Amino acid sequence: MKVIEHINNANGKTQFSFEILPPLKGQNITQIFDQMDPLMEFKPPFVDVTYHREEYVYKELENGLLQKKIVRKRPGTVGICAAIQNKYQVDAIPHILCGGFSKEDTENFLIDLGFLGIDNVMALRGDAVKSETYFTPERDGHSYAGDLVQQISELNMGKYLDAEIENQAQTDFCIGVAGYPDKHMEAPSLDSDIHFLKKKIDKGATYIVTQMFFNNAKYFSFVDKCRAAGITVPIIPGLKPLATKKQLNLIPHRFSLELPDELIADVVKCKDNKAVRELGVAWCIQQSKELIAAGVPVLHYYSMGKSDNIRAIASSLF
Repeated sequence: MKVIEHINNANGKTQFSFEILPPLKGQNITQIFDQMDPLMEFKPPFVDVTYHREEYVYKELENGLLQKKIVRKRPGTVGICAAIQNKYQVDAIPHILCGGFSKEDTENFLIDLGFLGIDNVMALRGDAVKSETYFTPERDGHSYAGDLVQQISELNMGKYLDAEIENQAQTDFCIGVAGYPDKHMEAPSLDSDIHFLKKKIDKGATYIVTQMFFNNAKYFSFVDKCRAAGITVPIIPGLKPLATKKQLNLIPHRFSLELPDELIADVVKCKDNKAVRELGVAWCIQQSKELIAAGVPVLHYYSMGKSDNIRAIASSLF
């Protein structure tokens, strides 16, 4: 079932969902199931599965030359989605990126998803690889998420890259895209960011999931600005509970967002990371309650490979 259908069928009730990471290469699917099992009692209608593009490193050889070595740390998004849908009977939503994909790769990826009965995709540009300052697309790949959305929408209309293909079957994907209450780190302003977000909606995206935020006023202001720009699709808030003191510096740097002064002061007072984890859960519960009262369609939690704190939050809300 499509995300939009899940939202419509809920008749205004806020639903619970979460995002998981594929296991590190060398691990197996039990890591995913162990992470998900404690959360399934809260009946998520869908679960997101991230995709991690290939990275590369340069390894010095005995002759002093450098050899480019491809590294895939977290393969398996498509297989994990199929396994989740089979085991739990919930919709699994794979992330699909511009980075690491040519247009042909993208088309084949989407065809595989269609064969598996996966109805939803999250279309993202993806980050630059660690060795790059700015994002560089694959040769014959997409530079922007909006172009990726357009390709998915065209496949939904039966338009393949090879126009000579006969009996072109239409796919039927519900397309999600990302929104940034603190603006995307590369955007010159929030208004500019929302301008390009509107273009993704115009090209066929049907819902938005926000980047994490820790001040609900940021989300409410973002929604107001989106509505004023003519964006009418559901805007799902994405939340993450703080878990360590290190995240005070890591999260603003990694995701280019602000943390509330009150939260920072409370974390600094914590004796250890156990206390930070408890504080993070309590803060996220209060955020969630306010968002539920405002009638958000879904609360979407970034698990980052851990489910115990998400379970503690969900237990008090759903």
